[in-house]
Order: sequence, then structure tokens, then C-alpha cells
Amino acid sequence: MDPKRSLERIGQLLKKYRYACIVVAVGIFLMLLPVRSGTAKPEEPELQTVTSPSMEERLCDILQQIRGAGLVRVMLTVANGEETIYQFDQNLSIDGSSSSTQKDTVTVTDKDRGQSGLITQVNPPKYQGALVVCQGAENAAVRLAISEAVSSLTGLGTDKITIVRMK
Repeated sequence: MDPKRSLERIGQLLKKYRYACIVVAVGIFLMLLPVRSGTAKPEEPELQTVTSPSMEERLCDILQQIRGAGLVRVMLTVANGEETIYQFDQNLSIDGSSSSTQKDTVTVTDKDRGQSGLITQVNPPKYQGALVVCQGAENAAVRLAISEAVSSLTGLGTDKITIVRMK
């Protein structure tokens, strides 16, 4: 075959299929671009054994307002710490007799190009028990009022709340 004739034939084919060639060239170009592997995983919250002092301090402040309670000290413990729930995308693939599910955490990029998970909900810690030490604990009415107040604020049952007299 003559090389000049071959070049003419290739030129005619490129002219005829120019749009297909452009699509193939763009596809090859996109495949050669660098890709970030995976998505950033959000940080898991740490489990706490004791709540932050601010909750205990706020509880002390409000319990001291109860008539006859006097000086109050509170200690709270938690079963598990604050739980953060992240938004995720779920893809379901069905191939004949089998199906698969893929979950990806939705990430948000900030102005400094840092990525973090998109937070859907933050659940407060679940309390395990409460100890209340107060001056007026010898009075049954004061103990009842403190027990009901702590129960309503923390969600604990009264069997998980201990109230003792301060020395």
C-alpha cells in the first residue's frame, strides 16, 4: 500500500468520524487526570466517662435554688458520650439475583480545603448515674424535690440518683 494513499484514507475516516474521535480523546484525557482516592472519613467521637463540668455546674446552680437544699454538689457519670451522626449517601445495585448496597459519608470542604463529614444529628450523652451531696438531704421533701429535678433534667430514673447529706 502506498503511504500517501493510507494517509488520505485515515484523513477521510477522521473527517467522517470526527465527533466520535473527539469524544474518545476527551475520555482518554479525563482518565489521565489524577484522582483523589476514597472519601475522608469523619472523626469518631471519643467516649467520655464523666460529663463536662459545665453540666454539673449548671445542675448545682439550679438545685441550690430548691428551698432547704443549701449548698449542693453534683457528680454525673455517663454510659456513653455524645454521639454524632453523619449524613451518608446510599447506593443500591441490583444485578439479577444479587444486590449490593454502598454507603458513602457526605463530606463538606471548607475554605482551607479541609474536609469533614456533614453532621445530621448530635445526640447528647446518656447518663448512667448521679450523686447529689447537699446540706438539706436530711429533709425528705428536699430529697424528693432534688430527685425529681435531677431525673427530669438528665432522664435518669430515681433509682439511679443518690442523694446524701453533706458533712
